Amino acid sequence: MNLLINNIIILSTLLITTVACDNSTGKKENSNSIKKENKVTIPSFNSDSAYYYIKRQIDFGPRVPNMSSHKQCAKYLTETLNRFSDTVYIQETTATAFDGTNLNLINIIGSFNPENRNRILLAAHWDTRPFADKDPNPDNFYTPIDGANDGASGVAVLLEIARLLSKTHIEIGVDIILFDGEDYGVHSKHENKYKDDTWALGSQYWSKNPHISNYNARFGILLDMVGAYEATFKHEGYSMYYAPNIVRKVWETARHSGFEDYFINRKGGFIMDDHYYINKYRNIPTINIIHQEASTEHGFFKYWHTTEDTIDKICKNTLNAVGQTVVNIIFQE
Repeated sequence: MNLLINNIIILSTLLITTVACDNSTGKKENSNSIKKENKVTIPSFNSDSAYYYIKRQIDFGPRVPNMSSHKQCAKYLTETLNRFSDTVYIQETTATAFDGTNLNLINIIGSFNPENRNRILLAAHWDTRPFADKDPNPDNFYTPIDGANDGASGVAVLLEIARLLSKTHIEIGVDIILFDGEDYGVHSKHENKYKDDTWALGSQYWSKNPHISNYNARFGILLDMVGAYEATFKHEGYSMYYAPNIVRKVWETARHSGFEDYFINRKGGFIMDDHYYINKYRNIPTINIIHQEASTEHGFFKYWHTTEDTIDKICKNTLNAVGQTVVNIIFQE
């Protein structure tokens, strides 16, 4: 059959390559590199690189405020963002923990195209829980955790995104914020365990005192516990309350990217996390991509706040699903 073609229209081409995880989860993984009409190619997220960034963090030990390992990791994170970002801001402050401990906190911010007022905010917390108060062994209730998933995974995804952005021109502004003091909330065995606002101390401070006066962004995405095997991400409650359109945008992008097995179109619980204070005090519509697990008593990742939150619980497929979805969102904008 002969066809007469008057105009040739070049459409965006979706290149899908299968990414294998060295520990199989039985899920099909897609890493997407998308050519848009303006000839810009969306880079492929490198889960091996993200895994490396997790290992570098946990090699310092628990990143608990006031510990030497915390200071050493802060230096590493700052140097890493300095290599990739246009500008890095260091925000140091002190906060009083639920038990009266005076904490020295460090928020680390890497900015791309800092002069552009059209901005997206990406965030994670880099500190770790000082107490394994959900550990099955009571002897560990006051033992600091490695936090391979709870803390390091979200940071690692953002560091890999920063690396990709340093190699690819983008028009919009992007801020990567690593919050401190998120996990120093009240101990579950403490008599005042229901006291408000003992969590997310670094984001509470930043939301009231941003690194740039009158800082604003169109929307924000928080990553928390985004590296475990068989992870599922549901529509977190505060995300749907403050930023339902962003939730729908991200979950739809994940579906088109082939990650619907991870990003479940279902309601999840309300989680008091860094995004809550960004919404409450900074009025930036911000969502939380966080692992919620219906089969556990607390509703989180199985090894949440235990000494077993270690690097062997991390799957590169999960890192890829989250990382590539966020990369695709950035380049869609």
